[in-house]
Amino acid sequence: MEGGVTIKKVADSRTEQVHLLFPGDLNSSGRLYGGRLLGWLDEIAGVVAQRHSGRNVVTASIDRLDFKAGAKCGDMVYICGYLTYVGHSSMEVRIDSYVENVEDATRRLINTAFFVMVAVDEEGNSVPVPQLQVKTLNEKAEWEAGRKRYDLRKIRRMEGY
Repeated sequence: MEGGVTIKKVADSRTEQVHLLFPGDLNSSGRLYGGRLLGWLDEIAGVVAQRHSGRNVVTASIDRLDFKAGAKCGDMVYICGYLTYVGHSSMEVRIDSYVENVEDATRRLINTAFFVMVAVDEEGNSVPVPQLQVKTLNEKAEWEAGRKRYDLRKIRRMEGY
């Protein structure tokens, strides 16, 4: 807390998950079902946002969801989520998903997503969240990109998009 304002680090809410893919996770083409991955991503985004805000959160939007490659039965899918930008009550969570090679632990990116989560009170009204401390060059670059996406989302809302 600094001058009465709560400030948290990116690392404070960073969240990771690993899923081993089974036949029930696959679509008819034998690849990871996009809806299954989307559910996992929403869960990670919620955990990241709750850790940062200390409040219940709701998914306000999914700004980007890019599928870069597939995953198949037996693959390990590693998912990592962290905050990139924080507004008054909203939080942008970046989530990267990888297929992890069991033999050498290398990872191949399969998905990137940006979720906007909003902290809410018991009545579902938005509430302020702690500020985000960005220190490293990467965190600062992510913050600037997140701020630009935040501004674009505001413009789109005003245009009725």
